[in-house]
This record gives sequence, structure tokens and C-alpha cells, in this order.
Amino acid sequence: MIVRNDIERIVETLSDRLRVMTGSTLVVTGSNGFMCSYFLEAIAHANDVLLEQPCHVIAIDNFRTGLPERLDHLRDREEIEFVQQDVSLPLQLTNPVDWIIHGASIASPTTYRRMPLETIDVNVNGTRQLLDLARLGSRSMLYLSTSEIYGNPDPASIPTSEEYRGSVSCTGPRACYDESKRLAETLCTTYHRLYGTPVKIVRPFNVYGPGQRLDDGRIIPDLMSKALARQPLVLYSSGRDTRAFCYATDAVIAMWRVLLSDAEGEVFNVGNGEEETTIFDLAERVRQAAGPPLLQIELATSEEADYLTDSPRRRCPDVSKLSSRFDWEPQVPIAEGLRRTLLSYLETSVLRG
Repeated sequence: MIVRNDIERIVETLSDRLRVMTGSTLVVTGSNGFMCSYFLEAIAHANDVLLEQPCHVIAIDNFRTGLPERLDHLRDREEIEFVQQDVSLPLQLTNPVDWIIHGASIASPTTYRRMPLETIDVNVNGTRQLLDLARLGSRSMLYLSTSEIYGNPDPASIPTSEEYRGSVSCTGPRACYDESKRLAETLCTTYHRLYGTPVKIVRPFNVYGPGQRLDDGRIIPDLMSKALARQPLVLYSSGRDTRAFCYATDAVIAMWRVLLSDAEGEVFNVGNGEEETTIFDLAERVRQAAGPPLLQIELATSEEADYLTDSPRRRCPDVSKLSSRFDWEPQVPIAEGLRRTLLSYLETSVLRG
């Protein structure tokens, strides 16, 4: 019910813009991952209630980190074609497509430190594969980059705007992700300059919500997993670092608007810069959302040696460019977003028996 309500809100908010997708073809990579599954759910719902002719969707995922079962309820739909493939390898798509959302990536720090070469491959080679596809005549391509390209920003550059060039280690344990995402952005802007490829870039800042894998390794799924098991909420840090978390519906609405715009070659931060919070305060919010008896919050040291290496002390976006260009503001406060996320996991556990 939580995800269904989220999808209905996305389509209702974007109803005027989404009509342009009637009878067209959309490619989504990383389709069964947390973020991109929202795009698939939204276009399927738009096909049901909004579009005069359905949008045909080609959903691509190699299921390295995406969950095959996440979109099982969409597999019988005639307008959605599921393709299992690694997008860093040559794509078997030879016909032009209208829209591309390229979200395939390995985004969990725990996972990309374990799979660094695969992370580089999908971010660099995969992005070039999709850019070559976009050159065949696509109307728009959206590349999902990351706030990690900023590295550990100078305090004077927080909130961080799109003009900040970053402070990133090119040799550290996070470099496989940070630097390959930076190179992917270079590929996007180079294709735009050379060929006029209609690509846009978004940099999500700590997007969270229903559907994240509980074993993802990032902080909110980690806390949710502990809360669901009624175990102490363990922080593998001092808890003093800060993040600005953005609920999935707010982020997806912003990204759709960028995809369907004329902002070719441009970059936009996507996040909630109004609610920067410490990790300890985040744990306290999850503790309150989980309800009585209140869980303990504990500090510990991770068994993973590089768990905190090169991790930014603060991460908070300046979203003024996005807000002014698209009349967009985040709508879901963090307390409500955490409550909805926890409820969604509880719903899923009930449905699974």
C-alpha cells in the first residue's frame, strides 16, 4: 500500500508532463534496483490511468544487485519487456528509442569496494553503451550520477552546488565508484558537445525509501533491518557526520522533470537540503518510528577496514538550480519518510507470510 500510494502521487503530480510519453519507447537500466523500480512502477501506472497509448518499456538489469522478484507483478504486462543483461557489454538494441533512464550501477559502498572493477565497468562502459544508443535518435536521456562525485566538500562549499568541482581521492577504496561516476559525467557532456546527444545528469543526495535492500549496507536500510528485528541500532561511526536525506517520491518527481525537459548537457542536484541531520539523530528518528519498547542506539567499529575511509563528513545539496528551473521542492519530511519506509517493510513481511 505504501509503494502504491507513492506511485499514485508521482503520476498525479506529473500528469501533464507524462502525457508526452504516450505511444513512445522507454529504456530503463538497473530496472530492478531501488531507484529505477520506481520509474517502472510509475510508467506502468501512467499506462493504466493516463496515457492514450501505452509507453513501451525495455527494462534492463543483470540482477547483480537488483532483485528479480521486485517487479514480478509487472512481468505479465505486454508493454513491458524485461531483458537480463550487463549494460557494460554491447546492447542488442538496434532500433531507436525515445527515452533512456540510465540508472544501472553498483551504489552500495560495501558492495562496490568488494566489486571495484565491475563498478567501473558499468559506470564507464555501460554509460557509453547507452550514450551510443541515445545517438540513434532518442528524444532524451537521463543519467543518474551521484553526490559522491563531490567527495568530501570544503565546509565553505556546503550546501554544495553543481559548480563545486569536488575533493575526491583517485586512489582510495571509494575511488572505483566516485571516479568512474565522474568519468561517466565527462562522457555525457562530451557526447553532448560532439554530437548534440540530449543527455541530462542528476546527482542524487542520499535518496531513501521503500524497496532498498535491507542488506544494502547503507545507513537507512541497516537501521531498518535492526529495527525490524527489534535489535539495537548500531552505528559504525561516531554518529556526528551529517547527511541530507531525500524521500524517493520527491527524488523521482524531480528526475522525471529533468528527463522531460530541454536541459540538454546540464547537471542538477536532487535532494532535500532543508533537513541535514547527524547520523545519530537519524538513528534516534528510526528509534522513534519503530515505537515502544524503544531500542538502544550503540556505537561500534565495523569489521570492514575501509568502512569510513574517504567518507564525507557532511553531505548537503544546494538544489536552488533544480527548484528555480522546475518549480520543485521536496514534500516529504524525514520523520514521515522514515515512518513510510518502515511500514513498507512491515507490509512486505506480512505479504510474504
